[in-house]
Amino acid sequence: MSPSAEISAEELFAALIELHRGLERMGPGDPQVSREILAGLSGLPERPRIADLGCGAGAGALLLAETLAAPVVAVDLTRTFLDQLESRARERGLAELVRAVEADFGALDWPAASFDLLWSEGAAYHLTFAGALQRWRPLLREGGLAVISEATWFTETPTAEVRRFWAAAYPAMGTEATNTRRAREAGFEVLALRRLAAQAWWDSYYGPLLRRVEEVRGSASAAMQAAIRETEAEVALFRAFSDAYGYVFYVLRAV
Repeated sequence: MSPSAEISAEELFAALIELHRGLERMGPGDPQVSREILAGLSGLPERPRIADLGCGAGAGALLLAETLAAPVVAVDLTRTFLDQLESRARERGLAELVRAVEADFGALDWPAASFDLLWSEGAAYHLTFAGALQRWRPLLREGGLAVISEATWFTETPTAEVRRFWAAAYPAMGTEATNTRRAREAGFEVLALRRLAAQAWWDSYYGPLLRRVEEVRGSASAAMQAAIRETEAEVALFRAFSDAYGYVFYVLRAV
């Protein structure tokens, strides 16, 4: 839903950040699925160089540091979320392994081949999937791995309602076949695809987010009310059409 004429895009964005403050995740995910994907990766060195791009409050970065016992550079543009990440890293004894970087992950000026593993959950759409792969491929060494979850169509023929929503929200969203082709064009071999189960959206993200909505609803500003309306519309759409779209993890190797 577009913000009303009285509410600027900046005000709506700030309200959405506040709505997500304190949550474990800023988008759908499943730690067990992430662990299983990591367990299936091959070709990483003993202590891989890892970047989590669009890390949010750090659910992925902390899991990577714990699972691989390796340093993780965690990048996000939102200081509020990075503060949460740093606090959680200290609480879990991972402060020495996780380095939070406040930066635009679409404009990183890091040296080529800086990393062995790039990880990104639900954030690539800011650049589009194809755009993210093209910008991030130079950061990986040849043979390096990327694990990216991306909003994906599960059907070529979505109903008009869900098609209209995503045409406005993310017109570049592709099917698994389309994204596989995009990955190959960007210089990757596609090793595996894994869909995130619909239940994971409710357990890890929408459930906690809806509870947060109820916490702030009574005292919500106009901007927060708009953020709540936008959130509830998105949740209602997924409740009705989760068979038509969802997140897919794309496991890729740089070639």
